[in-house]
Amino acid sequence: MQRRSRAIQLDALWTLRYKYGASGQGCTIIPCNNNPLRGADVAATKNNDRYLFTSESVSMGHPDKVSDQISDAVLDSLLAADPNARVACETLCTTGLVVISGEVTVDSRKVEAIRALDNVEATARKVIAEIGYTEPAMKFDADSCAVIRTLHAQSADIAMGVDREGAGDQGMMFGFACRETPQLMPLPIQLSHKLMDQHVKVRRSGKIKGLRPDAKSQVTVAYEGLKPQFVHTIVLSTQHHPMWNGKAKQKKLREEVIKHIIKPVIPKKLWNKKVVIHVNPTGQFEIGGPHGDTGLTGRKIIVDTYGGRGRHGGGAFSGKDPSKVDRSAAYMARYVAKNIVAAKLADICELQLSYAIGVAEPTSVHVDCFGTNKIAPEKIVELIRANFDLTPRGIIKTLDLRRPIYRQTAYHGHFGNSSFSWEKTDKAAKLAKALK
Repeated sequence: MQRRSRAIQLDALWTLRYKYGASGQGCTIIPCNNNPLRGADVAATKNNDRYLFTSESVSMGHPDKVSDQISDAVLDSLLAADPNARVACETLCTTGLVVISGEVTVDSRKVEAIRALDNVEATARKVIAEIGYTEPAMKFDADSCAVIRTLHAQSADIAMGVDREGAGDQGMMFGFACRETPQLMPLPIQLSHKLMDQHVKVRRSGKIKGLRPDAKSQVTVAYEGLKPQFVHTIVLSTQHHPMWNGKAKQKKLREEVIKHIIKPVIPKKLWNKKVVIHVNPTGQFEIGGPHGDTGLTGRKIIVDTYGGRGRHGGGAFSGKDPSKVDRSAAYMARYVAKNIVAAKLADICELQLSYAIGVAEPTSVHVDCFGTNKIAPEKIVELIRANFDLTPRGIIKTLDLRRPIYRQTAYHGHFGNSSFSWEKTDKAAKLAKALK
């Protein structure tokens, strides 16, 4: 097919331009800025309207995060022994019970890999203990819970496509970055994660006695246009020992939580005397963890990403080896978006990638800068294609993903932590040359 481009009008709202290669395949979507799905958001930011935006986080002891960490600890143990292991590990945890299920394929010639597979139960118990579930009174603890393991090999049909270095599944993945924080993350989710980081420190240090592992945070930020103005509302719920039961004790706990967890996290410039603070608003939170709610892998995907500020393709991360583009391509999309913002090509960048199972090249690349781009969006897409290898193999190599690094991603967010390879901005200087 002769190289050509054509514009297709969709619902008279936005235009997608398809650029065809010599084979007619591998089209790239070049975006425009009047995205109808985000029209209200863009209008609000352009008009400097005032509005509130909220994100939440959960602690490492939240039941869904317990499941995520077990799944990723199993993944790490297998990758440490066999970097090419294929893993899709799902975990359920409830009162006195953990169920670990999924598909695992390792090199049977590697003794350490077989040993890691045999030690899945021990891996799960170690994670549970490290989180802090060590008391039988919580009705879920590392020593007494039952662990059921039901793992089998990856489907041979799926393996065929992955063996050819194609994507392990179809789907779309999003990456996002903005200028609200030094980490180029949205402020509400970043503050929510920091509250949970502080909760862990205070709980483990004993600064507030009787805190237990399960906790949640939620932060509402007031904006004017694109700029955060102040923190409007904070919600922090923390599981606790029965010593904190009762109205008077809860009042004291509230004071301690504000003093030792909330105030050390919220910057003074964002604090105001009218901030609304809810601490354990139901009255008490003794019953929690997997005894209070059943936990499942992959059920906190918005907490894991951008707190609702950026879109999500729907695929969970934890328990999946990097051949699964649900995980690896989402990490790559963040890496690309962050470098675009770091290069000052845009103040906000959301990148969508999509893949077909067994096919290496992405089926589409789409960028939305919400009107904040400093160069044409077509040029940004061209820069992405020229500077980033978006094949599964290229992603794994670029981000060095065949390592046992995943358990630490499974609590308090997959993005915004500078120790992760996808948080590097090493391409920013080169990309910034496009501004000259």
